[in-house]
Amino acid sequence: MLSILNNLANRALAKTGEREAEAMKFGIKAWRNGGRERVGSLDLVNNNAAIETPALVLTTRKGLPTYISPDLLPSVASPDSCLLQASPLHFLDSASPKTISNIGGLHQLVSLHGYSFTAAPRDSILCLPEYESTNKMGASFETTCGRRLIKPAEYMELVSALNPNLWATLADEVPAWVSEKRNKTSVDRTVRWLDECIALDKVGSRNVLGAIVGGSSIEQRVRCAEEVTRRNVSGYWLGGFGLGETMEERPALLCAVTDILPTERPRQISGLDLPEEVLQGVASGIDLFDSTYIYHLTLGGYALTFPLNRNERRISDEGNDIKINLKATIYRKDTSPIIDDCRCYTCQNHTRAYINHLINVHEMLAQILLEIHNTHHYLGFFRAIREAIKEGEFDLFHENFVEIRHDHMTAVAANS
Repeated sequence: MLSILNNLANRALAKTGEREAEAMKFGIKAWRNGGRERVGSLDLVNNNAAIETPALVLTTRKGLPTYISPDLLPSVASPDSCLLQASPLHFLDSASPKTISNIGGLHQLVSLHGYSFTAAPRDSILCLPEYESTNKMGASFETTCGRRLIKPAEYMELVSALNPNLWATLADEVPAWVSEKRNKTSVDRTVRWLDECIALDKVGSRNVLGAIVGGSSIEQRVRCAEEVTRRNVSGYWLGGFGLGETMEERPALLCAVTDILPTERPRQISGLDLPEEVLQGVASGIDLFDSTYIYHLTLGGYALTFPLNRNERRISDEGNDIKINLKATIYRKDTSPIIDDCRCYTCQNHTRAYINHLINVHEMLAQILLEIHNTHHYLGFFRAIREAIKEGEFDLFHENFVEIRHDHMTAVAANS
């Protein structure tokens, strides 16, 4: 047993050496004149091919998607599906950091060697920031282990053990309704913790995403962005979004930050889940989106159906052109796939009627098939965004999608 652990430890050290020698590479491939949206290429050590951005970072629980097992992950489009999100806080009730490190880090632990992981403390499902309990010692989160105060040293111990490809520093995220004084305090703490996290990084990795916060205050977000850009970081993680700000005020907050950030480094954001929110982020110059949208759709029995072709409209039997509820009785005898021309594993092998049956008898296979389809479709949405940017038609793509969404919401309101 001891020899096995020693071999794993040596393998982990070898991988650490690789990470030090091979840093993340990011470059801009297409950028529309006069606009902030851009198409980039993110090249990480583990991936066999570079990932084009804007890209979706798949949400995981302890390194694995909620319902898609490792043997089914290859059925989802690659390399788009090769970037995964993992919160170090998920491992608070798991094996000790020393044990995870001895195993060889997160890639070895979950046996996903051709995939890359980006780590951030916040997770919008299991690890929610709790601003009222945060203090100068560390950030507080509601986790599966209860409310936990996470100090920079504890956070960096977890990060070092997991050895992700990208990791964001600890941040004091606050909701939109806090005072200007509290926003200022959150920025001060986040910048201080950034310096502490970099100093505590045992690997000395250059793949650090500096956290940028500031709540709904443009002034404080600008101040935080200016401070973080003075540090030696490889990219930026925008925190504090999806915590109470309105759709109307969000673009100004995003643009105030991205206008300051260097163009040659990637930007990741948390909290923008809905497709129209993603489009807002893309229009502001965001590259990476970690989203819980797929998880919530799948849990509710919904399947995405909105058209990926800019000139197409698709209305379901329910009158919904974004998603369909496969729990509905109208699908009990529907022998068609979720979408006729979809190439995902689910649509190629199963019908709406079968998934409806699985949901109603509470079979977990229903969630597996739905998550495969929803992941495949949402990745297709990001591909469509990239193509629109390359062709100089992103504004039209954005307007058409918002119009479809508005028409649907108006129809729902009229029928309620």
